[in-house]
Amino acid sequence: MVRAKYQDVLDLGETLNIQNGDVNEKDGVLQVTGTAATQYDKNLIWDKIKEAGGDNPTDIMADIKVADESVYARHTVASGETLGKIAKQYYGEPGKYQKIFQANTDILKNPDVIHPGQELIIPNL
Repeated sequence: MVRAKYQDVLDLGETLNIQNGDVNEKDGVLQVTGTAATQYDKNLIWDKIKEAGGDNPTDIMADIKVADESVYARHTVASGETLGKIAKQYYGEPGKYQKIFQANTDILKNPDVIHPGQELIIPNL
């Protein structure tokens, strides 16, 4: 029963390619472990857990580690994106685009010029 409640969490884990994932149910509590690629991916999992179970769910215990703590996320630029749009996606504020630009000066020379397919580092703030 509790597994069905959190099926969207498990599906997201597969979509995000969570490594070393394990899911068990014991005494009505779903126990989930695994390693997310970045902190952003871990946050997505926790947001999905809260969506299903509220802010402090008692029927799930999740131990999600982060493989690469040196960055917040890695983002592959899609057609039509700007650094402002990307900053809004990850930080909630388009004005933080400069942080992304500064973290990627090895491949970006102008914050107004990015190209589809470029992989950007989204830095921890």
